[in-house]
Amino acid sequence: MEKISNIKKERKVFKARVILASAFMVAMLFLLISRMYNLQITQHEHFTEEALGNQMQILPVTPARGDILDRNGKVLATNRLSYRLTITPEKVNNLNDIFIELQLLELINDDDIEQFSKNMMRYKKFHSIPIKFSMSEEDVAIVLAGEQLPGVDIEPYFHRVYPYGKSSAHLIGYVSSMSQTDKDSYDKENYAGTSFVGKSGIEKYYENLLHGQSGKKQIERNVAGRVVDSKIIEAAIPGKDVYLNVDLDLQLAAESLLENKRGALALINVKNGAVIALVSTPTFNPNWFADGISVKQYQQLKQDKDIPLFNRSTKGLYPPGSTIKPMMALAGLELNKISISDSVFCPGYYKLADYSRKFNDWKRYGHGHVEVIEAIAQSCDVFFYNLAYKLGIDNIHESLSYFQFGNKTGIDLPGELGGILPSREWKKINKDEPWYRGETLITGIGQGFMTASPLQLAVATAAVANRGKLLKPQVLMRTQTKSGDIYEDDKKPAHQIPIKDINNWEIIIEGMKQTIYGKLGTGRRLNHDLAYTLAGKTGTAQVFGLDPEEEYIAENYEEKLRDHALFTAFAPIEDPQVAIAIIVENAGSGSSKAAPIAKSLLDVYFSKNHSILNPVTEKN
Repeated sequence: MEKISNIKKERKVFKARVILASAFMVAMLFLLISRMYNLQITQHEHFTEEALGNQMQILPVTPARGDILDRNGKVLATNRLSYRLTITPEKVNNLNDIFIELQLLELINDDDIEQFSKNMMRYKKFHSIPIKFSMSEEDVAIVLAGEQLPGVDIEPYFHRVYPYGKSSAHLIGYVSSMSQTDKDSYDKENYAGTSFVGKSGIEKYYENLLHGQSGKKQIERNVAGRVVDSKIIEAAIPGKDVYLNVDLDLQLAAESLLENKRGALALINVKNGAVIALVSTPTFNPNWFADGISVKQYQQLKQDKDIPLFNRSTKGLYPPGSTIKPMMALAGLELNKISISDSVFCPGYYKLADYSRKFNDWKRYGHGHVEVIEAIAQSCDVFFYNLAYKLGIDNIHESLSYFQFGNKTGIDLPGELGGILPSREWKKINKDEPWYRGETLITGIGQGFMTASPLQLAVATAAVANRGKLLKPQVLMRTQTKSGDIYEDDKKPAHQIPIKDINNWEIIIEGMKQTIYGKLGTGRRLNHDLAYTLAGKTGTAQVFGLDPEEEYIAENYEEKLRDHALFTAFAPIEDPQVAIAIIVENAGSGSSKAAPIAKSLLDVYFSKNHSILNPVTEKN
């Protein structure tokens, strides 16, 4: 028997369901209206800006980097149009998949991926982050002709180029990818779109001049994320061109003379401190860094036993050896410890009272009786041992400090080292030991704790040529905007070395002159066919100390233990124009190895500058 339905009850249930459904629909409609009101009325401006933000973006415009040129306008560093591969992270679902695709196309390698990952930390996700620079035309064609990968684009950019390759690399420096340290050091807004900054040399020291001022551009993207419009809203200001005092012809000549040698050379104008040539060998190719140096290339440079990345001209610190003897003689004359006529007998060694050790002269059988001019010309160690003993370390330290030894010269290059001018205080602080008499003697011939860079020696030699005017060496000559506005570099004021008797300058200069023209001068082999007058000082710096009775024979020692060869000079004597200092590591005698190189470079200099030559005086 079928169950009779309860019509009344069913209607009641149905009515309740209708009421509940209606209430739910009303509630949903109210919620929808509220949400629409919130979107369309309350937060209209906010969401309009958000939508435009997805469509319109403001991106930085990287300025063109300024060129670096020599004094004659020869381009040492410039920019060349190239192409880079970029990835925009916000347009990519899976970066690893993109990396794999690009590796399969042989467009990137693991080093590129590692560098890209580091760069992501300093870019926004909507930025186009470079992953490969200096792309070949073939690689660009592969990307443009192949299947479009999301977020992957080709962008044109200006690529840094060093036309002369290895030449002047330590001086010019190089640019390379920005590190986190760089990011923290430079203005974030101005460097927002910059990928490369100066890492050494002029590129680093004058980074702010070379970089310029970033601009801004507005880009419009469609819903697929592609750029459909772009306009500049603030133009970038290109970096200034930097002209150097350096003469490229002399740089190339010096590098050729030092080829296959470890050494350094500094040639400066004694009138104003302009750096005409500054060379360190061996060197490296800065284009490797501008291209994005590979791990293999960098390891090759770092592991090279000759340290090609090291700038010996400003950071190489060597015992100056006999090149400081003219300054020592000046101290003795000024403090009345010696006179021009005082004579010292040199038997080939010097002995202190109550001191067992002999201090040998470089000439084993001695120089006989020598006065100060002869002592400088013949580089008599015994004369200067005796002078050092008379002066004492305190007077030596004070007198040599006037020539800037122990301090930086202040050249406009990064990383210069100041060398060591020892004193009692220096030894106590650094060695925690007292000062000994024997150390005074060897300091007097530029050995022991004393060190100096080739640049310091050139500056000190220029001060002698100038009769005491100590100059600050300057690489920068002037800057110029792309529109042609020229800004001359401010000349740095010279410091005058205090001297009681100006005639003492003439005495030590005569000693340097006799080094070249005297019958027994250590540099006498240079005075043949000279078109200019030359005053100089040879030097040989020991790498290690010998026993008193031991004779130094270079062939008995491995190369790295052999003496360094040094030479300093200025010319012409009557009206000095340039001063030079050179060191050739482990080459032996300064007179036979370093001096001829200096003469060859000076020959090139004066052949280019006939107008400043004075008549050659009689060669005494």
